[in-house]
Amino acid sequence: MIRPRLSGPVRSRLVDLGLVAAAALAALVIAGEAEESGRLAGDALAAALGLAVLGAVALWWRRRFPVAVAVLLTLVLAGTDLAVVAVLVAVWTVSAHRSWSVAATTVGVGLLVYVPYSVVRPAPDLSAFDANVLYLALILVALAAGSTARIRREAIGVLRERAERAEAEANERAERLRVQERHRIAGEMHDVLAHRISLVSLQASALEVRTDLPAEVTGAVAAIWQQSHDALEDLRGILDVLRAGGDGAGLRPQPGLADLDRLFAEGRSVGAVVHVDRRVTGEPSDVVGRTVYRLVQEGLTNARKHAPGAPVDVLVDRAGTGELWVRLRNPLVSGPGTGVPGSHSGLLGLAERVELAGGRLSYGVQRVPEGGVVFQLEAWLPWPT
Repeated sequence: MIRPRLSGPVRSRLVDLGLVAAAALAALVIAGEAEESGRLAGDALAAALGLAVLGAVALWWRRRFPVAVAVLLTLVLAGTDLAVVAVLVAVWTVSAHRSWSVAATTVGVGLLVYVPYSVVRPAPDLSAFDANVLYLALILVALAAGSTARIRREAIGVLRERAERAEAEANERAERLRVQERHRIAGEMHDVLAHRISLVSLQASALEVRTDLPAEVTGAVAAIWQQSHDALEDLRGILDVLRAGGDGAGLRPQPGLADLDRLFAEGRSVGAVVHVDRRVTGEPSDVVGRTVYRLVQEGLTNARKHAPGAPVDVLVDRAGTGELWVRLRNPLVSGPGTGVPGSHSGLLGLAERVELAGGRLSYGVQRVPEGGVVFQLEAWLPWPT
């Protein structure tokens, strides 16, 4: 059985209530002993008991005003020793929450106040000297216990501070390692990717100036050069982000729904057959527009890699109220693809992108009513009317 744990403030209040009750009960016990011995009786006993009970109640505020409560109980001790337990609790509280000098001063004042009372109303079986020695021993025990609690609490505070500082240093060290890793990745990307893309761009430039090539080849070469140039620009922005660890502010503006025509033109320039059925106008939010662009881009890229030469049908329409529907279809072809290596994670990353935009994605092989089997990629994204 799991027992519910009390919160800190509730537990502290219960402890205070228990101490008040214990001090009051101790006052009653000592009052009974004083009445039996004849040391106190009648009105004197009632007054002493009343003072002791008031002193016990004062312990309720010992955490907020430890010194004030201890001084008050010391004054009570000048009129009765029934409040001795409450005094011991107050001394423990002062020594546990205040400096040693403050606690020692409080103890000294208490001893000076108690001496006259022990002489005027001595215990029946103790001399004044013995009573003061016993009181001093009890006070020193309370003082030592409170000081031990304070030292332990301060030690725990120091350990906690060291742990927090060590955690901060570990986080700082991890951040430095992440920065170093970003710089390493940026360097590798520059050494490998930028070099290879630059070679493609240079070779395309060399082919573009030749006059003995057919016009369609020249157009394809120009498209290759343009794509290589754009890839280098995007790579440069990504490298800047990796090196600086920024938020991508240095990257080129991200494309959206309005840039789909350029994407289709780029695909056609390299020989792709793209049929577009676009039935919407306007521009959705930046997130949705960027997601649609990446969706169509990924679909066209997959079609070129896995079904080269096959036509791709692109539909952009509304689906019901408040949704944008995007669908890409291409028939399956037999034989090997283009041989272009892939990351095997494009559709998974696309699904995550669509989900973050608040939409849903579906892809796979489908049998169409017109006959035949196609690979279909479609998504539904929020676009309020």
